[in-house]
Amino acid sequence: MKLAYIPSPSSGVLYLGPVPLRGYAFCIIIGVFVAVWLGNKRWIARGGRAGTVADIAVWAVPFGLIGGRLYHVITDYQLYFSEGRDWVDAFKIWEGGLGIWGAIALGALGAWIGCRRRGIPLPAYADAIAPGIAFAQAIGRWGNWFNQELYGRPTEVPWAVEITSSAAGREPGTYHPTFLYESLWCVGVALLVIWADRRFKLGHGRAFALYVAGYCAGRFWIEYMRVDEAHHILGLRLNNWTALLVFLLAVLYIVLSVRKRPGREDVVEPGASGGEGASGGEADGAEGDSVEGVEKKDEGESSDAGEDAKSDAGEDAKDGAGSAKKS
Repeated sequence: MKLAYIPSPSSGVLYLGPVPLRGYAFCIIIGVFVAVWLGNKRWIARGGRAGTVADIAVWAVPFGLIGGRLYHVITDYQLYFSEGRDWVDAFKIWEGGLGIWGAIALGALGAWIGCRRRGIPLPAYADAIAPGIAFAQAIGRWGNWFNQELYGRPTEVPWAVEITSSAAGREPGTYHPTFLYESLWCVGVALLVIWADRRFKLGHGRAFALYVAGYCAGRFWIEYMRVDEAHHILGLRLNNWTALLVFLLAVLYIVLSVRKRPGREDVVEPGASGGEGASGGEADGAEGDSVEGVEKKDEGESSDAGEDAKSDAGEDAKDGAGSAKKS
């Protein structure tokens, strides 16, 4: 008899009268809120306007949800379009099934549209929201706990998750809580990006690329532990190959970006004031005022010196004339 394990909820839905509150959707919503909140703080600190992150998120979030669902349905099409399945289930996003790869890809497209409408560089925006996205993923993974899905191999470790449902081919028992492993990993990635951004002043999309590389590194080994149905290529799950490819692309981007555009953007939002950009501007302005004052002072001193020279010359001329008369 196991003495310790993580129990699964008996149901992933709570009801407020006739209104269902689904744990999976609730986790996604909280994650989005945290991502926007933290992204807004980081954007303001970089010199952007308050509210800009939320305005662009209006484009990015819907695109991200659609992209995440499309990736899941396409890569696991047998769950919805094989014999005995109902294709309508492909639209039931509340039952679980969002692929982070599709969510980031289409979410980036939505963010690009929003940034373009505001005249903002997408890489700067991506850097601001990168750790917030990692925190959102950490929260969103608990939605899998509510749905009793995406667990790992059977295990007897004290932190194993207990699966009680037998629906959709599940076998009750205790398994590695891969949702928990990924949640903790995402928190670590978010903290890494925040630290690296402060330490090295990452810019031009490099903070976001660091988040992508860090997440992919963890997703590779976590994905390897999972036992849910998936397509395999050369002995590895499809998501393992995706994580490996995206990791290499993120690292390549960091290397090339450092060579091509070192440093960090001076201005992230035209016309905005505040944050690092504004501080720099104020400092420059103060320095300019100081230099201008010194120059004016020097001009004044030069003028006074000129007047004194003229006065001395006049006195000498008078003395010379007087001496000539006397002679």
